[in-house]
Amino acid sequence: MRVISGFINNSALLNRPINFIALIVLVFFCVTGIYAASCDFNKLSNLAKQRYGDEAYQDVVELQQLINQLKTATEAEKLKQINDFFNRKINYAEDIDLWGKSDYWATPLEAIGRQAGDCEDYSIAKYVFLKVLNVPNDKLRLTYVRAELNFDGIRTVRAHMVLSYYPTPQSTPLILDSLKPEILPASSRTDLTPIFSFNDKGIWVGSSSKPKGEATSHLSKWLDVLTRMQADGIE
Repeated sequence: MRVISGFINNSALLNRPINFIALIVLVFFCVTGIYAASCDFNKLSNLAKQRYGDEAYQDVVELQQLINQLKTATEAEKLKQINDFFNRKINYAEDIDLWGKSDYWATPLEAIGRQAGDCEDYSIAKYVFLKVLNVPNDKLRLTYVRAELNFDGIRTVRAHMVLSYYPTPQSTPLILDSLKPEILPASSRTDLTPIFSFNDKGIWVGSSSKPKGEATSHLSKWLDVLTRMQADGIE
């Protein structure tokens, strides 16, 4: 991923609109459980080679080696290495340009295979493989935010997704982001305003520490990407 002054060097991100009605609908209709605690890397790497070629295959092999190396690492090291891996392997691209759809949630295999994705794709991949590394689900939330961007003196506010990590339930979360490579506490990311977050346990609104409700399963982009990940060997 090309980064200039801490930001992705891709002006297409400036065209990503905030549709808060769609975000609220997403809360109720797109949230279900991800139970990614293991990965069949033989299957994943074979599919990578069949669908995308040798480079994707080598990237999956590299990811497997990284996972093996991190099995006994601290959670802080797992966060750093997984964040760095996907920020390096995925280049930012708009869904309409990559998939011909206005909103598409890619599996980690698709993102690695295309070497491209948008903010949801970075966040989902990081979430999944931190769970593969046995980082507790209760510490991880996929978080929609308002992101204040400044390119060449032009300030823009756009919808964005990050992965939040909570060392304890009451802690200020650490933010794993595709916009800025450094993992920072949310208190240092004044450019981000949380809208809602979710994992397979519940839904949180804003910066509340208490879930608004239970996450439920529906036919949605989230359920669809989960099903496709399972078919790829991620369970």
